[in-house]
Amino acid sequence: MAMTLGVLAEQTGAVVHGDANCLIENVATLQSAQRGQIAFLANSRYRRYLSDTGASAVILTPAELAQCPTSALVAENPYLVFARVATLLNPAPVAGQGIHPSAVIATDCDIDPSVSIAPHVVVESGVRIGRGSVIGPGCVVGCDSEIGAGSRLYANVTLYHRTTIGDRATIHSGVVIGSDGFGMANDNGTWVKVPQLGRVVIGNDVEIGANTTIDRGALDDTVIGDGVRLDNQIQVAHNVQIGAHTAVAGCVGIAGSTQIGQRCQIGGGVGIVGHLTIVDDVYITAMSLVSGNINKPGLYSSGTPLETNSSWQKNAVRFRQLDDMARRLKQVERLTSEE
Repeated sequence: MAMTLGVLAEQTGAVVHGDANCLIENVATLQSAQRGQIAFLANSRYRRYLSDTGASAVILTPAELAQCPTSALVAENPYLVFARVATLLNPAPVAGQGIHPSAVIATDCDIDPSVSIAPHVVVESGVRIGRGSVIGPGCVVGCDSEIGAGSRLYANVTLYHRTTIGDRATIHSGVVIGSDGFGMANDNGTWVKVPQLGRVVIGNDVEIGANTTIDRGALDDTVIGDGVRLDNQIQVAHNVQIGAHTAVAGCVGIAGSTQIGQRCQIGGGVGIVGHLTIVDDVYITAMSLVSGNINKPGLYSSGTPLETNSSWQKNAVRFRQLDDMARRLKQVERLTSEE
């Protein structure tokens, strides 16, 4: 799609500087942009590319406007405006309405006539699918599941039985929702499976990245709140609750029965131990291990940064000596206080 700079400003809440009739066809980086494209400047490290950009327009802050050689969309949050502009210029492909002849649909389903169901989809008994939703090729929707209005499942998504998906969800390929949680009882060295009887309940406006898995609850439900963003290859275990508008980056593992608050941000590769509580507005940096409750909002980290192997080996030796050093220091402090 192509839109004028003025229309983009109206749609995104930005302010036009320069030619409001400038036609914008797509987005690009400052370095690679050409005529008809719009770029953005949200990080000062890329300011050096601004003066020579080939873009027809740039999204930037008022503070950067004086250095801009072309038309601009001015906003306090250029990256947010860029996201909205990119969405306007690159709408998702429109799927045709109707059910492909190769799809297998149970006779007692409630499927809105506007729904699109692609080839080789299986929809089991008792399923409900709301207006305008799109079910991609090879998806499986288990019995008594529900998908709200305007949701999109890309190819090969699997929803187990009694899964509930809200409105306007985006679920990428390979996602599995509602598989059994890892519940096992030990019988003298052998494992006895604990039935997983809960559901997965996912709110409105949720996006789930490719190959992420969300286990059903053991007794209570696993719950993903409104507006949550889950990246690729995340494991969400049984009975986990994730609060509204929390974002979780790739390869995070969340163990069972953990409760995560609203508006949290969890970096890539984080491991979260089970049965914990994390309050609202917590930020956890990449590769951290969360092994205890987090009771106050803020930024949290664990682990050690990358360094040369020789330096790491020396520090590892020092780490093993810390307990002995602490004991000796306490002894010195005690002796000193007695003098």
